[in-house]
This record gives sequence, C-alpha cells and structure tokens, in this order.
Amino acid sequence: MKNRTKVVLAVVVTAAVAVPGTAVAGGRLFEPRPTEAHSFITGDTASIADGVAIGKNVSWYKSSGLGPSVLNRAPGASAQERYIPTDVFPGGELPDGVTITEAQGINALMRIGENLERAGLSYDDVVSMRVFLQNPAGAEKMDFAGWNRAYRQFFANTDLGTGETLDVQLGSATTEPMVVNAARPSRFALEIENLPVDGWLVEVEVDAVYDR
Repeated sequence: MKNRTKVVLAVVVTAAVAVPGTAVAGGRLFEPRPTEAHSFITGDTASIADGVAIGKNVSWYKSSGLGPSVLNRAPGASAQERYIPTDVFPGGELPDGVTITEAQGINALMRIGENLERAGLSYDDVVSMRVFLQNPAGAEKMDFAGWNRAYRQFFANTDLGTGETLDVQLGSATTEPMVVNAARPSRFALEIENLPVDGWLVEVEVDAVYDR
C-alpha cells in the first residue's frame, strides 16, 4: 500500500466484541481514520467480512454489474453453456462436480478482474460485493454452493492468522486457488428471476478502494 492504509481486522467473537485501540465516542464504537479502510472479519478463515468502514478521504471505485463473457462457441452449446470459460474448461467440458453456475461465476470474476485492472486496481482492493444469481435451467433455486466455490477461487483463500494459502474446491476436486487473495469483501447474494442477458446465471458488482 502507499499512503492510504487498508486494514483487515480479524475479530474472534466472545461474549462481547471490541476492536482494539478504539473507544466509544458519541455512541460510536469505531470510526475509521480519513485515509483508512477497515474490513471487519470474524475469524481467520471467514469467507466474507461483516462490514467495511471507509474513511472520508479514501478514493474508491464502483464497477457496473458484470456477467460472464461468451467464451464457449462449441456447436450446440446452450445459452447458458456459451458462458463456460474455455480457457479454464477446454472445449466447454466441466469436470466432475463443477456446475454451470460455478463455471459462469469463474468467468464473471475473471471479467471483474479485467475491469479492476483497467481502473488501476486488483482483486485485493475489493471491499464490497453484490451478487445476483439466476436459477439454472430446470433448477428450482439458485446454485449458491456453486457460486461460493467460484468466489473462493479469487477471494478469501488465505488464513489471516498465518498467511497460509488455503486449498479451495473446484467441483468435487480440491485445488490451489486461481488467484491467491486475502481480501474478504462484505457481500450479499440475491436470487433473481431474470438477469438482463439471455443465458447469464451470475452478475457481480464490486466496490474497491485506491491506494493514496
């Protein structure tokens, strides 16, 4: 980091939680310094932050909602299968246990990474994320487990206490993550009846903070 400090606070929950070095003032337990962004995380291996506090002088970036790119042009590919990333899954063939939502999630997060790079940012600058999931064809509900496997390929795949890289799931297999990244954004995921592009099952929007 440069002049702006981005701090990740790992908090172990007991009967009461207090962030070290803070004091109650005006009824508030914690307020970030003007050039700091704090993510509040419960435990060393939690996958998302409880929330994020951004100081008033921190520059930040908000992406548009981005879905996967058309990468699978195999003859006969369905609208949903067209968004399987063939650079990850050659020929559009999914390994054992990998779901179409998982594959599209990886695709969408790769696109998020490209979007961040154009803005001079990277995955570890992401502090907040919103995810919209549509039911796969024939399914009664969104594939939240498949999305979470895709997410862990890019986020929350280190132990905050030791710095050790954590293995993640790719379908039924255990692998090293595609991108090693300690960031745990605050996040929500919603089931959506229809996403704006035919065949999309995943759309993602992120907020990221700049070094100062």
